[in-house]
Amino acid sequence: MHSTPFLIADSGSTKTDWVAINPGSDMIRFQSAGINPFYQTAGEIIPVLENQVLPHLGEDIDSIFFYGAGCADEKSGRPVYDALKHCIPSARIVETASDMLGAARGLCGHEPGLACILGTGANNAFYDGKNIVHSIGSLGFWLGDEGSGSYLGKTLVVHYLQNELPAALHQSFAAEYPEINRLSVLEHAYKKPYPNRYFASFSKFISDNIEHPFINDLVREAFQIFIKKYICKHKDPEKYPVHFTGSVAYYYQDILKAALQKSGLKPGRILKSPLEGLVQYYL
Repeated sequence: MHSTPFLIADSGSTKTDWVAINPGSDMIRFQSAGINPFYQTAGEIIPVLENQVLPHLGEDIDSIFFYGAGCADEKSGRPVYDALKHCIPSARIVETASDMLGAARGLCGHEPGLACILGTGANNAFYDGKNIVHSIGSLGFWLGDEGSGSYLGKTLVVHYLQNELPAALHQSFAAEYPEINRLSVLEHAYKKPYPNRYFASFSKFISDNIEHPFINDLVREAFQIFIKKYICKHKDPEKYPVHFTGSVAYYYQDILKAALQKSGLKPGRILKSPLEGLVQYYL
């Protein structure tokens, strides 16, 4: 139990959810842009903290617990640590850890289980109630992230560019994204920063058309690939609840639950963000 003001962050590549807690008074919740040290230096993170985080903070923060994509270990999380220490010098304790550990603690609390992320990216882990003890490592946007928002968007765009969408769906996509063509997509994919965010932005079209059989099948097949590639490689996965966090898991949870049950797995908690669970974990 923390008795001094502390700050928790759950960061993906697209956005960061924050909660500032002063035990005995109100919690302050807010969002900032995503922070990922795989793509950003400390110098690039500092303006995000100064402009989007500091204005929300009142009393001096004593401890910061930052869970984020790209913070696999102490070395990889160093840019975030340095930026936080620079911007919030009152913090005696600054801990950075992977978004996967944050998801596991937020989803499972102090109980064992399988914890998965399906947001802009994708990840998975077996959690023993304290720590992650096994994970099928995520290979990121270009080599993995099956089932994620970026994967779904990439799959949709490829179908569109290769004239594989049903005619009515093709026309709807063309009307909504008139600027999309082979060259513009290749530029975003190979020359511009954050291709994962770019492709994940097409999730809106998927959401708007989720009742269309083609789109429904696209999402279902992506989830089946995620289950086969990741969840089923853990030891005895059917013995534990399979929890999820992330916008893709949350908004398509009916399809996800059906895919899990078809594979003989037990759906657990499905949360848009693990932050609520993390608050309970620390309190």
